[in-house]
Amino acid sequence: MSPRTNDNATPDAERATPDENTVGATPAEKTAEAAPAEETTAGPEAPSTPAGPADPSTPAGPDAPVTPAGPADPSTPAGPDAPVTPAGPADPVTVPGADTRAEDPVGDGGDERVAAVRRVSQAQRRWRAAQLGFCAAALAVAMTAGAVVLGALRDGATTPAVAAVSNGVSPQLLASGDLDASVLSLQAHLRSQPKDFGGWSTLGLAYVEQARTKGDPSRYPQARKALDRALKLRPDYDPALAGRAALAAARHDFTGALKYADLALKQNPYSERALSSRIDALVELGRYDEASKAADLADSRRPGVPVFTRYAYVHELRGDVKTARRVLEQALATATSRGDISYVASALGQLAWNQGDYDSALTYYARALAADDTYLPALEGRARTQASMGDRAAAIKGMELVVQRYPLPQPLVELGELYEARGAAGDAQKARDQYTLVNAWISLAHAYGVNADLDTALAAADHGDHEAALTAARAEWARRHTVHTADALAWALHVSGRDAEALPYARRATATGYHSASFLYHLGVIEKATGHTDKARTALKAALDLNPGFSPLGTREARKALEATK
Repeated sequence: MSPRTNDNATPDAERATPDENTVGATPAEKTAEAAPAEETTAGPEAPSTPAGPADPSTPAGPDAPVTPAGPADPSTPAGPDAPVTPAGPADPVTVPGADTRAEDPVGDGGDERVAAVRRVSQAQRRWRAAQLGFCAAALAVAMTAGAVVLGALRDGATTPAVAAVSNGVSPQLLASGDLDASVLSLQAHLRSQPKDFGGWSTLGLAYVEQARTKGDPSRYPQARKALDRALKLRPDYDPALAGRAALAAARHDFTGALKYADLALKQNPYSERALSSRIDALVELGRYDEASKAADLADSRRPGVPVFTRYAYVHELRGDVKTARRVLEQALATATSRGDISYVASALGQLAWNQGDYDSALTYYARALAADDTYLPALEGRARTQASMGDRAAAIKGMELVVQRYPLPQPLVELGELYEARGAAGDAQKARDQYTLVNAWISLAHAYGVNADLDTALAAADHGDHEAALTAARAEWARRHTVHTADALAWALHVSGRDAEALPYARRATATGYHSASFLYHLGVIEKATGHTDKARTALKAALDLNPGFSPLGTREARKALEATK
């Protein structure tokens, strides 16, 4: 069930706008009706049955025992060789009516870095190395003046995400583009009601969603300002505390996410957003037993789609695919909103794809797109499945569409690998173009406080600087011990020629039962390199039996390695 963390989106269905227990706040349904004239975008039993602003100056070790696996980073950016420029100062919360991005309702105009990434993506079939080089240089310069996370790389290319969870904004709004209109309406409302702490809290969460869904990490500092403004107006306001947890998770600060989730739950033990963020944080910190207990507790207190999807994911990561599927099917059977249907059907599609059941995956993605034909996870998953089934032309066309809309790391890497696998005239350069854009995005993410070491390690190991990959993998392992960080470190060590050191990490990554063809492929290659031919054959065969089309390039290499063990 990947690229759902965190981080690839688990929505809080149709609850997008108002905060939980909002006191003194104007519900988003009402503010949405008053769209402003000007565009001022500022910046383990089965679970229960599923069911602006005020004054502008005011800031709105591998041998350790293995526990069941958790999802990878949420929407984590992937990238590689280019040095990361130190982050610039955070953006202030934009004041409605005084927005420098007024003519750019989707939020690109205020940051040349974001706009540059989009411009390059839209023109990628015309631009070549010179233009991309210029873009990367411009991005690097812009950084000095300056987390999804959104598109985390999946097992097929890198890692899956922990439920790319939307903790406060409706997936329907995200998919339809109404999120931008809601932000504008909230800004207009807060202009006349600057002391509405609920409005500031909702605006902060909307900024987090914009960052995650549009690949615009410049929104994260704005989200922080808005949420802090809410807490200044009303200390201990649980929706704002839960919003800070969601923001921390989006930036891959999972210790901070756990801290704020616990603070929110101290104020409101039934906060769905905080309960969900707490599960995510524990999973991402590698505390899987605690995450499982947190999922059980959340199910007992606030059963619903956000909790059910996390409950299912915890079971999937332990290898209990049957329970994961059953829970998701229950959720889909009771879902009524377009957002819930699209999300849960896409989650089932990803689960089916992970098991190599491509026909079922396409069926679920079709159901998701029938509910919302613009839902990006379903469009992306369909293209990935088409690639796995050998329909490369359809896969490239589909992934190009996704990238043209939102040039996020995961689809960029997958499109690059599809070009490499096709190998037609000009495809090598097209692939390099995608990886260059990933590098640009990852630098941008770092500049806005997103920790992307895990994805940097994986992407750089396959498409960039091996030394940078190893440095990033070691840094991430020092922060948290998960199956995903173990796999990333193992692979970075392997490509650096240190297979003996890599082997314990590769074995740890695959010891929990999680069905990941990518992990098994990495293990098999490392077992082979260390002279364990029989174990290598077993792991490589298991990877190809599980998901024979798990990666445009990895599948081909796995077959070669398996043949060499005979």
